[in-house]
Amino acid sequence: MDFQVPNTLAEQIANYLAERIMTGQIRPGERIQEATLAGELKVSRASVKEALYTLERWHLVEITPRKGASATRLDATHASELYDVYMHLLMMLAARLCERWQEGDKPRMLEAVAKAVAQMKRPPTNITAVVEASFNVMEACCELVDNPYLTEALLNFKPAVSRAYYLSADRYRRGLAQTSEFFANLPQAVLARDSVKAQALIREFAEHQKSLIQQALTS
Repeated sequence: MDFQVPNTLAEQIANYLAERIMTGQIRPGERIQEATLAGELKVSRASVKEALYTLERWHLVEITPRKGASATRLDATHASELYDVYMHLLMMLAARLCERWQEGDKPRMLEAVAKAVAQMKRPPTNITAVVEASFNVMEACCELVDNPYLTEALLNFKPAVSRAYYLSADRYRRGLAQTSEFFANLPQAVLARDSVKAQALIREFAEHQKSLIQQALTS
């Protein structure tokens, strides 16, 4: 595999491994051998180790002393715990957005939402593109809120949540109508500065998504 700039070598390794974990090529609980991986990719073990620490921050890898790294487990219980924390971070983001948004921010947010909804309606459904467009809305909102701590926390959850989406792709695909409706309603609440409604919409949507993921992992 060829690694190129602009990302550092460790970042490129982390992204490579993240994609394999998110898409199930590396299974939950599977060990990741530093020496073997370094040999396969023709990189140093130090670069692999740094990449694994990044993956640990992204909640994709668990590093245990004297045992090394393994892909984090993702059963119905773990998915529920993951989504509960992620949901509350999104609710915090919505509350801050309602408090801080300015009229000049409106085009940025609405553009991201419009692109996400358009991607959901574009046949055939491309789950990767839909998930990325959805996260683009979150990232646009993070830029408008401008809280670096909240932004970092949410971005660190992005790979793990993406992994859950991929594992429940069929159910997620069937629920796109509700997803599209959510993205249509959320900006209205934000523009009205209705923090209570915005957070309620996120809670309802997140609980629905969590249920889909739990069903997929249970079956």
